[in-house]
Amino acid sequence: MERNVVGWFEIPVTDMERAIPFYQSVFDVQLERHQMDPIDMAWFPMLDEKTGSPGSLVCQKDSYKPSHDGALLYFTAQSGDLKNEVGRVEAAGGKILSPPKLITEEYGYMALVEDTEGNRIAIHSQKHSA
Repeated sequence: MERNVVGWFEIPVTDMERAIPFYQSVFDVQLERHQMDPIDMAWFPMLDEKTGSPGSLVCQKDSYKPSHDGALLYFTAQSGDLKNEVGRVEAAGGKILSPPKLITEEYGYMALVEDTEGNRIAIHSQKHSA
């Protein structure tokens, strides 16, 4: 296998003006907005030579609906310490569903959060300083 199994992800949102600031604040990244009628997208930064998958927020009223159930998308804490990203969730309008916890020493830490749109996402890092 030459690439990761996941090649792209899309997170459904109902209010792009609310969702973009949440993700930009929590993950300290800039999203690039693309209006492609009838789809409104905000792309996460894409780094071709790095691990992981690129993706986007997507707002299309008829077929993209935020969900608290279903697939769980894990975001990597870009700061390297889960404390930082989780610490910005509530100020950005989200909710902490499960505080940071150790998966295993080998796999690091994760936390479950809810974004401003009602999607459940996870944040992961090898480190978590309390």
